[in-house]
Amino acid sequence: MTEIDESPFASMDRMYRYQRYFYDLTRKFYLLGRDRLISEMRIEPDDRVLELGCGTARNLIILAKKHPQAKFFGLDASTEMLKTARAKSEAAELANVEFRTALADEFKFGEFGLNEPFDACFFSYAVSIIPPWRESIVNALANLKPGRSLYIVDFYDQTNLPGWFGRLLRGWLNKFHVRYPEELIPFLNRLPDVEVRVEPLFRRYSLLIEVKRKD
Repeated sequence: MTEIDESPFASMDRMYRYQRYFYDLTRKFYLLGRDRLISEMRIEPDDRVLELGCGTARNLIILAKKHPQAKFFGLDASTEMLKTARAKSEAAELANVEFRTALADEFKFGEFGLNEPFDACFFSYAVSIIPPWRESIVNALANLKPGRSLYIVDFYDQTNLPGWFGRLLRGWLNKFHVRYPEELIPFLNRLPDVEVRVEPLFRRYSLLIEVKRKD
């Protein structure tokens, strides 16, 4: 019997159907650099900001409280994760956050009821888990205004950490199909009409990237 491949939506729902209940509690110990990203994002009043792969909306809720005059959007392939995201947003009584089930490599800003592209987009530990990460980055930039930035925080290569630590971390992440794409920075540097800034964090445990579209 030939095994039928799951859709990305079904695969993500299967992975996070139960993980969503304890996701935030466990991830805070090793998804390092998320708060650095939040503090460095340039967000103005009335900006529209999109997180791709928003999960349980931990980042969006912090941003929405910090910038109450801006509007925030989250997309994720997992409807299960978005159940938690919506519940958390409602519990925080936030009126400036919306969510949509969608794929990062396929969405269009018009699907969010917008007449023009986003003012900022970001991936937080999502590039390393999205198989079509190249297409997702290109699509995010296509849905971003010229002169504005796409941000990425994710795992890096751990080369300034003890070798045993890097091997242990990579082995553990492989169990969850998470992998830092070594081609990421060369790929970004080949993209036309962008400026790329890369900042290693925590002895290259993680990295923060800003990809700015040229005017």
